[in-house]
Amino acid sequence: MEKRVAIIGAGISGLLACKYTLANGFHPIVFEAQHQIGGVWTQTIESTKLQNVKQVFEFSDFAWPPSVEEMFPHNTQVLEYIQSYAQHFKLLPYIKFNSLVMSIDYVGESEEEMESWELWGGNGMAFGSKGKWNLEVQDTIQGFTKEYVAKFMIICNGKFSGLPNIPELPPGHGPDVFSGKVLHSMDYSAFDNATAASLIKGKSIAIIGSGKSAVDLAFECAEANGIEYPCTMIQRTIHWMLPDVQPWGFNFGYLCFNRFYELMVHKPGEGFLPSVLATLLSPLRWGISKFIESYLRWKLPLKKYNMVPKHSFVQVISSCQSFLLPENFYDKVEEGSIVLKKSQSFRFCKEGLILDGDDDHPLKADIVIFATGYRGDQKLKNLFASPNFQNCIVGQMIHPRIPQLAVVGYSESLTNLYTFEMRCQWLSFFLDQTFQLPSIKEMEKDVQMWENHMKRYAGNNNYRRGCIAGVHIWYNDQLCKDIGCNPRRKKGFFSELFEPYGLADYKGLALNS
Repeated sequence: MEKRVAIIGAGISGLLACKYTLANGFHPIVFEAQHQIGGVWTQTIESTKLQNVKQVFEFSDFAWPPSVEEMFPHNTQVLEYIQSYAQHFKLLPYIKFNSLVMSIDYVGESEEEMESWELWGGNGMAFGSKGKWNLEVQDTIQGFTKEYVAKFMIICNGKFSGLPNIPELPPGHGPDVFSGKVLHSMDYSAFDNATAASLIKGKSIAIIGSGKSAVDLAFECAEANGIEYPCTMIQRTIHWMLPDVQPWGFNFGYLCFNRFYELMVHKPGEGFLPSVLATLLSPLRWGISKFIESYLRWKLPLKKYNMVPKHSFVQVISSCQSFLLPENFYDKVEEGSIVLKKSQSFRFCKEGLILDGDDDHPLKADIVIFATGYRGDQKLKNLFASPNFQNCIVGQMIHPRIPQLAVVGYSESLTNLYTFEMRCQWLSFFLDQTFQLPSIKEMEKDVQMWENHMKRYAGNNNYRRGCIAGVHIWYNDQLCKDIGCNPRRKKGFFSELFEPYGLADYKGLALNS
């Protein structure tokens, strides 16, 4: 069998996987459920902008066009940029649109054989096993299904789409007792701009959630309705939200995303000296956190509205939950078109919502929107036909017990494009069988170390599996060492220590190996 590589999803990670596998002489086929490329950027609310400055959200070998002058491009500009990338590298012929992957099944090796392996896939190489992947793919227009076969599988369907996370409520307290309309932010984002504007106009809206989608939705509702129909944003956990990217005039990159900052953090698999340094420098890390928090308390009326988070800002970094506020968000709060409420529990009633069991004062609403995220773990599990694989898959790029498969579009970092391209560059070397993976036991030990690290620094309430933002340079160092590239990418001692790292530093790794 030719080395056919199947890729699920034509968002950013899927396009990168296609580009790098194609460049190495493989035969990729990309299955995309929608009729266009772009992933989550094809369905966003009208006001959504890029969360990162465009300089850190840029493909290493494809710059933003000069016509995009904004520091934070609009979602339409981001989608056009992604589409231009696919056209430039001639990726579209390898994409099958309107093709929904229903299930994937690994065949050719028994579970007993796989359990006896000491090395991943039998020999630690990308194509070591005699097994293959069978894919059941549905044509979303015609409705028929077709089977495909691939030697290697790359899952790039992301974790922020497809399967909404909707809180379960006891019988008699759910949306069925509410006389208004209930939907998830995913449904709202799927509307065209005119339909969305018509839906919220002149309505009292309650939004449940505290993340970026909740904030953007609340702002959009406030813009549409003003103080006549205020939008209520109900939050259980308060997060640090950023009005800009320069606290007290300092660029975030120089504060939190360079090697010097990572010296203050204990890292998975670190040696004795880095461990001692991290312990000694931990007070400085605490100081950086308080420095940023002081700016946010000064810049925003957090205390006035009881919106001061209980956790530190550095926990936000380690849990990939930092995000930018829409411009003038708190102006809307001040004028009364956005109402902020904290509540540990809620339930529906006919008029709207009961918060924290206060039956005497229901929150009246016409529409309730869940901005409560997605069930990315479950969406990933649902792909597998094997119950054994369903039970063990958790989202790391290479799972020690699942051969000939990689997951790219799951992890988070400073910017997901950055993480995805680094992983796809590493994966291209691995597919080319440039190096061998360690033993399964060593891989499992490494996975546990990273799991412990993320829980330690994110905290129990903010822990999100797959976030490597707090030590993304250290993570990339390990990728570089695997493929034989020098992990030190800057010129000069001080640049290496204090300048922020970005994708531009890792451009053309193959040329520097």
